[in-house]
Amino acid sequence: MQRVDTELIMTDGDLINKFLDGPDSPAGVNAFNTLVWRWEKPMYNFILRYLGKRDEARDLTQQVFIKVYRNLARLKDRERFSSWIYQIAANLCRDLIKQKRRRQSYSLETLRESGALEETAHAELTLLPEAALHPDKVVSRNELKDILEKALQEIPEEQRIVVIMKEYHGLKFTEIAEALGVSVNTIKSRMYYGLSALKKILAQWQIDEEAMLYDM
Repeated sequence: MQRVDTELIMTDGDLINKFLDGPDSPAGVNAFNTLVWRWEKPMYNFILRYLGKRDEARDLTQQVFIKVYRNLARLKDRERFSSWIYQIAANLCRDLIKQKRRRQSYSLETLRESGALEETAHAELTLLPEAALHPDKVVSRNELKDILEKALQEIPEEQRIVVIMKEYHGLKFTEIAEALGVSVNTIKSRMYYGLSALKKILAQWQIDEEAMLYDM
């Protein structure tokens, strides 16, 4: 992706203004490409940790920037771009989760009608990370990262998103509250319970709490 060097030091607000001054002009295209370059990796990592699936993260990351492109002119306070783009990503994740739940509900109903549900239930197994099966094994940083991402999928969704935004992406409580449309106190509460839940899960998997904090 081509970028003009001077654009790399511009704020998000400056890039947005440059883009909106001429979306189809070379300068406007470069400004938007710089926004994508700056935010593509954070958005992908955020969505991946939220959903836990790489293919879904890739698809939704593309959708995020399609929505950004179409709706940038509606963003009144352009210095709040970071909260706004996380809000877009969070909403897309929630929509996908709702769709999956509806499909799952339909599939379960079909299984009940076919009488196959009991067989499926008996076949289900809970898979723990390999480190839990071998507690004396030294866990590498990459393995620890994978374990933490698995553990994130085990805590409630509303807590998971707050932990990801705060611990992995460094957002302030006020920014998270703005992105999710709830109060700061609610965000702090979800953060507390989310971290507590993670610690309990990792304790069950025999992963040291200090290792969790180190990776975050």
